[in-house]
Amino acid sequence: MRCPFCGAPDTKVTDSRLAGEGDQVRRRRKCEVCSERFTTYETVELNLPRVIKRDGSRVLFELNKVRSGMMRALEKRPVSTEQVDQALARIQRQVIERGEDEVPSLWIGELVMDELRQLDQVAYVRFASVYRHFEDVAAFREEIERLERQLRKSAPQLDLFERVKPDDDR
Repeated sequence: MRCPFCGAPDTKVTDSRLAGEGDQVRRRRKCEVCSERFTTYETVELNLPRVIKRDGSRVLFELNKVRSGMMRALEKRPVSTEQVDQALARIQRQVIERGEDEVPSLWIGELVMDELRQLDQVAYVRFASVYRHFEDVAAFREEIERLERQLRKSAPQLDLFERVKPDDDR
């Protein structure tokens, strides 16, 4: 690996460990010439599918475009870069596991919304508002109500009015 500081052709790996969800290798390197340290990431190169956009055009799947959209939605929200990287790894894994040469952009958008819903509800609504082309406040309200219904379904329900059975031992 060439040193990004002085351009020397040889660097020494000082540490290697798994990164992301185990699908990357993080390597700490030290330049033999200038002694600067830097980090590299090694990932598998995959043949990713083409994305069929709404207008029918086809483009290569680019995880950086997905990251960009998620980061805009997550701007000024309390979500770590590591959480975003893990969500992106899950999205990419699902795209690959689908095993198709082409996938609809609408499907990828739904994957992103599912991940954002789990990461941060405000970011989810932000992304949904752009992705689903919200025209007015009513559309926001409907999406927030849909989100609340989903949260109620997934949260354990407690019956506060459940009667306590008397002890039979008395």
